[in-house]
Amino acid sequence: MAHISPWLVLAGLGAFHGLNPAMGWLFAVALGLQRNSRRIVPLSLIPIAIGHAVSIGIVAAAVIALGLFVDERLLEMAAGAILIGWAIYHAAYGHRHRIRIGMTTGMVGLGIWSFLMATAHGAGLMLVPVLIPLCLSASPAHELTASGSLPIALAAVGVHMAAMLAVILVVAVSVHEWLGLSVLRRGWINFDLIWIAALAITGIILIV
Repeated sequence: MAHISPWLVLAGLGAFHGLNPAMGWLFAVALGLQRNSRRIVPLSLIPIAIGHAVSIGIVAAAVIALGLFVDERLLEMAAGAILIGWAIYHAAYGHRHRIRIGMTTGMVGLGIWSFLMATAHGAGLMLVPVLIPLCLSASPAHELTASGSLPIALAAVGVHMAAMLAVILVVAVSVHEWLGLSVLRRGWINFDLIWIAALAITGIILIV
């Protein structure tokens, strides 16, 4: 279970991102309704996936690069401090910095939106606590090396993305075909508050 649990965490975070309307499924539904096309809903997952993957991939690459020179414990503490700071900033100012991209934007705009939202929410930062031990275990000497950790980092991003896209597809198709956008007015939960709490708690755990 110790070997499986990091991958389950990656999948769980991906599923959580997939449930969040801000991460893309709401745009997929809007495009499908605006263009009166069922086909556009699953196709929208392509730019969503690219934008999100680029955002978290940058963070994964940064972890690998820093791990070549920085002690693991110091890296964990620095990541924890960044997560807590990001949570505080997101709670205080996140609502003031909304990215203005129309709900009927094209595929390129949707990819840009996905990248910016994943970055603004600190999606990649939440993977750091999982990436560090996974990348370390990739080396027999338990040292973070570019050659040993890169395949593991890519696999981690892949697992995270697969879970996210699966959830986005299920939610987007369900809302487009049966539920309708009124489901958001009937009691959709506030994912921003949950995400802020998750950022802060994860940061505290890393530091302690």
